[in-house]
Amino acid sequence: MPNEKKSLSGYYATTFLIGLGFFTMGLMDPLYDNYVPMFLGKYISSSALVGAVMTLDNILAVFLIPIFSALSDRTETRIGRRMPYIITLLPLTAIFFALVPFSALESLAFLIITVFLLNIFKQAVRGPVVALMPDMVPADLRSEANGVINTMGGLATILGTVVLARLMDTVVNVPGFGPVDKVLAFPVASLFVILAVVLLFIFVKERKGEGSGEKKEEREPVLKSLKAIFGEGDKSALFILLSLLSWFIAYQGILPFIGIYTVTELGTSAGTAALSSGMVGIAYAIFAVPSGRFAHKHGRKKTIRMALAAIVIVLLLVFLHGTMTKSLDPTFRLASFWVLLFLFGIFWVTVVTNSFPMLWQMADYTTMGIYTGAYYFFSQMASIVAPPLAGGSIDLFGYPALFIFGLVFMLIAFFLMGHVTRGEAED
Repeated sequence: MPNEKKSLSGYYATTFLIGLGFFTMGLMDPLYDNYVPMFLGKYISSSALVGAVMTLDNILAVFLIPIFSALSDRTETRIGRRMPYIITLLPLTAIFFALVPFSALESLAFLIITVFLLNIFKQAVRGPVVALMPDMVPADLRSEANGVINTMGGLATILGTVVLARLMDTVVNVPGFGPVDKVLAFPVASLFVILAVVLLFIFVKERKGEGSGEKKEEREPVLKSLKAIFGEGDKSALFILLSLLSWFIAYQGILPFIGIYTVTELGTSAGTAALSSGMVGIAYAIFAVPSGRFAHKHGRKKTIRMALAAIVIVLLLVFLHGTMTKSLDPTFRLASFWVLLFLFGIFWVTVVTNSFPMLWQMADYTTMGIYTGAYYFFSQMASIVAPPLAGGSIDLFGYPALFIFGLVFMLIAFFLMGHVTRGEAED
């Protein structure tokens, strides 16, 4: 035990520095999800079409993450195998992220081109950033390291949605367009990304070669991954994958439209709109570790199903919230909406924190890559199909239908999880 404690303390600084890569994603993603739909809405009236454009990053992720992860595996340079991609692609990501609100002022074509290039660089670098942690941290310490990194992602979401998003209400003088708002947060966030890249490059020194003596994990194609899982006698892995497909459809369907909902239905400013996502981020940062401990004590399946049931109730309350509070004070309406989203965040992080370890528990060393690839395949597929479906429900029934959409898919996930029989820590 003393050796283990010494080893953990020896990797905290490295984990924190590596976590800066995840921090940049946590900083950009909520601003992107909240405000790009607003920028698109200036030119596109259909919510379904806006949702379709918002799936672009997920479509690119399906292809670019595995490609650039594999490329970085085979790269050998004086500064490491991941770092060349990080120090080139992340700054390019920052530049195009800063350009997004300015391109929205110019035209729809310029905005879509900028968003397309941004997502190419952002999704290409995501694989090397994710792979840096297991490269640097021994296998038996990666759960603790992942907890630190997830907390940093939650803190970045708070910074982006609670602090930087307020800058969207600041009026700045843009040459050729005059005084405009909804601009400043993006370039300021990009400066944080550049700073993170500089700190990563200076302080994180990659190990050369295998270093740890561990075997290199065999990479499996997605089709082979799915065939192996579907062919198992016990269908627990299949049911948990279908469950996560359902709950990610719910979450990714709600996420791009929550900022627009607070503006159109609750009357907030653009800067205040992102605080709705910020409530989820705050809950994520606070409850990521406690939710894992709770599942360790009470069981992962039971914990996830309890959290899904609670999310269904919260989404029903959010659906009723607009009608029930319509005649009440606007400040109370907004504050109570934030409370509900904070509760949503508590239960959502409980689901996310415990589902991946549950799937990993069903695998052995030779199939770990297969199960990991399947997890990302299903989650990215959900991200692709969800925004257009959610946008279509808004077009048909109005913005409150967004939460019924999420409720239905969370309920489906709850029942699918009932068929899972493996994945506990003692299995």
